Amino acid sequence: MRRLWLIFAQTVTVCLGILFIVSTLRPQWLGMGAAPPPGAAAPAVQSYAAAVERAAPAVVNIYTERHEDVPLIPLPGDPGLEQLLRQLPGFTQRQSSTSLGSGVIVRADGYILTNHHVIESADAIRVALHDGRQAPARLVGADPESDLAVLRVDLSDLPVIAFSPRREVRVGDVVLAIGNPFGVGQTTTMGIVSALGRNRLGINIYENFIQTDAAINPGNSGGALIDTRGELVGINTAIYSETGGSLGIGFAIPAAAAHDVLDQIIQHGSVQRGWLGLEPQDVTPDLARAFHLRKATGVIVARVLPRGPAAAAGIQVGDIVRTLDGEPVRDSVDLLNRLAPLARGTPVRLGLLRGGRDIEVEVRIGARPSAPRPPRR
Repeated sequence: MRRLWLIFAQTVTVCLGILFIVSTLRPQWLGMGAAPPPGAAAPAVQSYAAAVERAAPAVVNIYTERHEDVPLIPLPGDPGLEQLLRQLPGFTQRQSSTSLGSGVIVRADGYILTNHHVIESADAIRVALHDGRQAPARLVGADPESDLAVLRVDLSDLPVIAFSPRREVRVGDVVLAIGNPFGVGQTTTMGIVSALGRNRLGINIYENFIQTDAAINPGNSGGALIDTRGELVGINTAIYSETGGSLGIGFAIPAAAAHDVLDQIIQHGSVQRGWLGLEPQDVTPDLARAFHLRKATGVIVARVLPRGPAAAAGIQVGDIVRTLDGEPVRDSVDLLNRLAPLARGTPVRLGLLRGGRDIEVEVRIGARPSAPRPPRR
């Protein structure tokens, strides 16, 4: 009998232990935590509101107006005859067109960064701030080759975006695009950095884009691409789209490049880039075989401009540029990007392949001539 009581007591003890363990672990088994005690704060939800609150006041809407003389009847294809007809009274009618974009206030004294294509050919530019103020803006300078422009407004107490031009951006970083898509008003979209160093897109002469899947649409151009701290990492510039809407492939000019253009335009009124005075052509696999090269790298000199730095150094058509100051040259984009930041008069050493023989020449960098602008009508 005593043994039965002992077995019964042990069984009860084991059951009570099991019940205690089950009551302790059951919330985890069910995939939910225990109910918070009364008055306790709810769990924090991930949000980028602080980053947007920090950056959004410095992102502006830009409205432009353009006046042009539009022919009342179709014009012939002859440019000379077209110019003559335009001078006849009553042949054209004055019309106005408007467009919109975005910009970023980068200095407290009124300087704004935007895209060149946002304000190109504009007769009037107006800026609307996040706080409701509006003001006319004047064009300080533009750089069509990078598609950047600098405006200035005469307003006080301006919000300025946090600017870390040398901050490293990585593929996979969360980014937010702020702008004025389709003119609906300031809008923020989210994505990640999809790729870095995108070029050969045919958008600009100098291309080194950040690619992102944050939704960018018409009207976003010139707006801010920020990180989760609210700091500027790029100027939204273009999208890849077959419909005109966002397909998740957008491009932004890196903050470092935009900062350099901003400084040069403020200091000099234009951007000065290093230049050799030659026309480079990429070495394709077929050309590499023709020239008996082991790798399809470097650039072939397709043309040498008279009185340019390359001509003065004795560089010839058909030379293959293989190194710049001892470092290999991958292709024409690599060569242009490495020459661009060099000041006029800077000596560089080019390693060339000429007639199957390696030679080295010293060239003094010249200033790249400004690209001619099409005439305004």
